[in-house]
Amino acid sequence: MARRFNSPYQTEPVSPLATWARNLALFSLIAGVVSIAIIRFGFLELKPALATFFGALACAGLSIVIAFSGFAAIWQNGSGGMLRILFALVLDVAILAYPGYLAVQYRKLPAIHDITTDPIDPPRYDALARLRAGDGANPAAYAGLYSAEQQQAAYPDIEPVTLDVTPQQAFDAALKLVTRRKWLIIDERPPQPPRMTGKIEAVARTPIMGFREDIAIRVTADGAGSRVDIRSSSRYFEHDFGTNAARVAKLIDDLNEVADSSTAPVKKPAAPVAVQAKERGKR
Repeated sequence: MARRFNSPYQTEPVSPLATWARNLALFSLIAGVVSIAIIRFGFLELKPALATFFGALACAGLSIVIAFSGFAAIWQNGSGGMLRILFALVLDVAILAYPGYLAVQYRKLPAIHDITTDPIDPPRYDALARLRAGDGANPAAYAGLYSAEQQQAAYPDIEPVTLDVTPQQAFDAALKLVTRRKWLIIDERPPQPPRMTGKIEAVARTPIMGFREDIAIRVTADGAGSRVDIRSSSRYFEHDFGTNAARVAKLIDDLNEVADSSTAPVKKPAAPVAVQAKERGKR
């Protein structure tokens, strides 16, 4: 039979398991924050920084196991430490929530890292190719037919953007959106005759870990209008958890919105009532 808890007004021994669970949760939080800072600011190589991060996640998982063991011990002997256990569990869940979401995305989405609106002739990485020469980086060349097939099955709405504006206007709109997102612009070349092809190469960062993802935007003439092709790919890792597809889809929507607003007819303001009456008198 389980023993009853002691009165809150009595001094009771605290379960060492509760203390261990709390301390491990705090350690995993500190280690996780430090490893994220190391990755974002490049203080160490990527592999040891990631090892530190996964070690922090392992500590959070171990803290959960110890917390449940401590709860069972407290239930049996009536010792203190329940608040420490609850604190540890809340902290552990907060630490593991986003990695758990990524684990779901990993299983649900295809293991690709290179997304483009034109798999046949994707925008090339020219200036960005030099940044991908580092150890462990994905190649600058497009991932190929297998990636294109996987992309079509998972993200069928990612297609070239056709705009009823000139290539220069389309280029300006794309450059404005890139600047608004605070992506690091590596190269920009406005459309030049005779081919009227423009190019933007930039680097984005993932929200939490700050992994670099490279973007190339190509603007070409298309009849009286223009066509915009986009490519976004992860510099590291074979699985992007859907981040590149989300980036390209959002950029497509914003380009269409900017183009629509720039081509919308301007409504001429109505003349004052007195002027309207005068004009009617002239008729």
